[in-house]
Amino acid sequence: MIPWLDGETPFPPLHKALRHPNGLLAAGGDLSPARLIAAYSQGIFPWYSEGDPILWWSPDPRTVLFPEEIKVSRSLAKVLRNRDYEIRFDTAFDDVIAGCAAPRADQPGTWITSEMHEAYLHMHRLGHAHSAETWIEGKLAGGLYGMALGAVFFGESMFSRERDASKIALVALVRHLLASGFRLIDCQMHTEHLASLGARAIARRRFSQLLSELINYPNPPGPWTQAGHINKPCRS
Repeated sequence: MIPWLDGETPFPPLHKALRHPNGLLAAGGDLSPARLIAAYSQGIFPWYSEGDPILWWSPDPRTVLFPEEIKVSRSLAKVLRNRDYEIRFDTAFDDVIAGCAAPRADQPGTWITSEMHEAYLHMHRLGHAHSAETWIEGKLAGGLYGMALGAVFFGESMFSRERDASKIALVALVRHLLASGFRLIDCQMHTEHLASLGARAIARRRFSQLLSELINYPNPPGPWTQAGHINKPCRS
């Protein structure tokens, strides 16, 4: 059994999370800014399907990416050097969420419910949620979005409409985070895609320790629209 969150009910301790399914901690509550900030600050995130109650998770182990450990393959490095693209931040947040929520061939549905969409759009307006976007020939080709609190970026989802577009956005995000003093990217769950880019699993206890050290880093909320990059390789 897991507790039901009602009103101002706080989250239970992380060690109360179920082992099966891994990390399920609580249900109910809402997606208000105060609730979301409290959740992420403790290493908890919402994940549920349309029509179901809000479910809150804190899996063990936790998949993270230390920005300095990102792996850029030889083929991706070539793409970064030679392809025409533009990186933008926070210029099409709504469209990035819509892209992440769009149906995919390998998934029967989406966990990005309409309620989730609106909640993170609200967090974006408050300066806590951000998007990294890859634009090719003037069109949004891929990107990702997540929450930034302290010196931690909590990644939520990514999408691509063109080959490697989400990877380009991730590399650009990592470069921006490193330049801005961020120390950790939370990837939540393991995927082979993230592992290929350098993400690895750490114990939930270690993740909680890192959060306690990094969550109060003086990094005020606000838009990232001043950051960006246009890649125009020279043609011989």
